Amino acid sequence: MNRVAPVSRTPAVWLSAALLVFVSSFACADAPAPAARPGHAAIASANFHATEAGLEVLAKGGNAFDAAIAVASTLSVVEPESSGIGGGFMAVLHRADGREVFLDARETAPAAVDPKDYLDKNGEPNRDTALNGPLSAGIPGEPAGLAWLAAHYGKLPLSASLAPAIRIARDGFELDGRLADAIAGREQDIRRWPASVAKYLPDGKVPTKGQHWRDPDQARTLELLGAHGFDGFYRGEVAGKLVDAVHAAGGNWTAKDLAGYQVKERAPIVVDYRGYRVVTAPPSSSGGVALAEILNILSGYDLGKLDEAHRTHLVIEAMRRAFRDHNDYLGDPDFVKMPLDMLLSPYYAAGLRQTILPDKATPSSMLPVSTGTDPGMHTTHFSVIDKDGNIASITLTVNYTMGSTFVAAGTGVLLNDEMDDFALVPNKPNVYGLLGSVANAPAPGKRMLSSMTPSIVFGADRVGVIGSPGGSTIITQVLEGVLAFIDGKDAAGIVGQKRYHHQYMPDRVDVEPGAFDPATADALTRMGHTLKERSPWGYMNVVTWDLKTNRLDAASDPRRESGLGKVQ
Repeated sequence: MNRVAPVSRTPAVWLSAALLVFVSSFACADAPAPAARPGHAAIASANFHATEAGLEVLAKGGNAFDAAIAVASTLSVVEPESSGIGGGFMAVLHRADGREVFLDARETAPAAVDPKDYLDKNGEPNRDTALNGPLSAGIPGEPAGLAWLAAHYGKLPLSASLAPAIRIARDGFELDGRLADAIAGREQDIRRWPASVAKYLPDGKVPTKGQHWRDPDQARTLELLGAHGFDGFYRGEVAGKLVDAVHAAGGNWTAKDLAGYQVKERAPIVVDYRGYRVVTAPPSSSGGVALAEILNILSGYDLGKLDEAHRTHLVIEAMRRAFRDHNDYLGDPDFVKMPLDMLLSPYYAAGLRQTILPDKATPSSMLPVSTGTDPGMHTTHFSVIDKDGNIASITLTVNYTMGSTFVAAGTGVLLNDEMDDFALVPNKPNVYGLLGSVANAPAPGKRMLSSMTPSIVFGADRVGVIGSPGGSTIITQVLEGVLAFIDGKDAAGIVGQKRYHHQYMPDRVDVEPGAFDPATADALTRMGHTLKERSPWGYMNVVTWDLKTNRLDAASDPRRESGLGKVQ
C-alpha cells in the first residue's frame, strides 16, 4: 500500500473541524486467494475492432495483459480522438496468482517546461498553448507502458500483441461516426499543422462516416515498437522524428526527455466497503483517492434503506467533499508529499460525515470558493478477464478530443495535450473545470494529475472490472458503477444506468436525462441542490465474473455506437 508522509501545512479550517481522529494507516483487505479459473475470457472496450483484436491475441495463447496491448494499440488506430501512442494510460492489474499492481504510464512534462508558456499577458491560463500544438503535449507514456506489459506480465512477444493494430493501420478500416465528428469538431485546429492535415483531412476535406481509412505511418511506428520495444519509440528513428517535428512547430522536447521516460509500478489503493474489496488507482491519479474517500464516507450509511432522493443526496455530499480534497492536496507522488493516510482514513471520513446534513445540501460557498466550467467527456477505458483469471482494468487518454491535434510528421503519432492537466495557475480551472493547487504545478519530468480511475471490485461471489472516460466525471461514473455492482446489477445494467455528477465547483449536480424521476428531482431541489440536465456522458466498459457459476459477462456503454463487450 502507499505510505506517504502528510504535508506540513495545516488543512483548511473546515477540514480540521471535521477530522475527529487521525491515524497513520488506512483500511484495506488482504489480496484474495486465487479463485477458480473462469475457463473463458471477456473483453469490453469502446470499439469493436479493439475488442476483436484482444480476443485474437487471446486465441494465439496470450493472456489478459497481451490482450490489453492489442486493445490499446488498436484503439490508437481506430479511436485517436480518445487515446493513442501519443498519450498515456493507467492500469490496475490482478494476476491469477493474486498479485496486484498499479501501472503508471502517465505522460510527463519535458525538462524545458516553462509555466510562463501557458499564461497570457494578464497571467491567466492560455488555453491555446495548453490545449493545442506541441507545447500542450507531455512526453508520451503509452508505448513504454505497452512494452512494460509485454516484458513483465505478458506471455507473447510484443510484436505479436501489436500485430492486429499494425494490420488494421496498414490495410485500413471504416471510420465510425464519432471519429468523423471529432475531426470535424477540431478541423480548424487540425488545419494549423501540415502533418495533421495530411492524416486527418485527406484531399483537404473532413472525412465522412464509413470512409475507408489507412494509417501507414502509425503502422510503421508500431512495427518499430514491436521489433525494438522501448527503444523502438523512445530512441532512434521515431524519437528523432518526434523531436524534430516538435521543435519545428515551437515545442521544447529533447531526445533526453524521450530516452529518460520511465514507467512506474505503484501499489494500488485498496478500500473495504461493506464487505467488498475495491482495488483502484493511486496518485498520480486523483481518482482512486477520491473514490476511496467517498466510499469511506458512505460506509457510515445504510443506503439500501433510504429512498432515492436521500440516498442520492448523501452520495452528492460525499462527492462534494472528496473533490474539494482532490483539488487541494494531490499531485505526482514522486514530487509531492500528500496526506494520503489522512484522506484514506475511515476516521477522517467519519469526521466529514458529521458535516453532512441528512436533508440539506452544503453550499460549496461554505468551502473555499472558486469557479469552474463544464466537465469534459474524453479518454477511453477497457476491461479484460482471461481464462486463467488474470484481470486488466485500463484507462487511456490523450486528454481533450483529438489531443493537441498535432501529428508528428512521418510517425503517425497524434500528440496529447496533457499539459492542461497541470495546475498551470493555482486554483484556476482547467478545460474540465477542475481546480488544482501548487501540488499539481508543472515541473520537469513531473506527471500531471489525472482523474483516470481503473478499478477492480472483489466480492465473495462476484468480481467486477470497471472504468470509464469522461474527464472529471470519471471518478463519479466509477463510483456509481461500483455501487451498482454491489447492488447486484449485471454488466449491461452497470454501463447503462443514468448518471449524475458533482465536483465541488461549480456548485451544481450535472444530471443525465432520465436519471431522476420528477419526485426525486423535486426533493433534491428542495434540499438545496441545483440540478443541471446535460447530454449523456461517459463510455463505460465493464466485465463481471460470477464466482458461483464461473460465468463471465461483458458490456460496452450503449452511449457509444461502436463499442463491444464480448465473451469468448
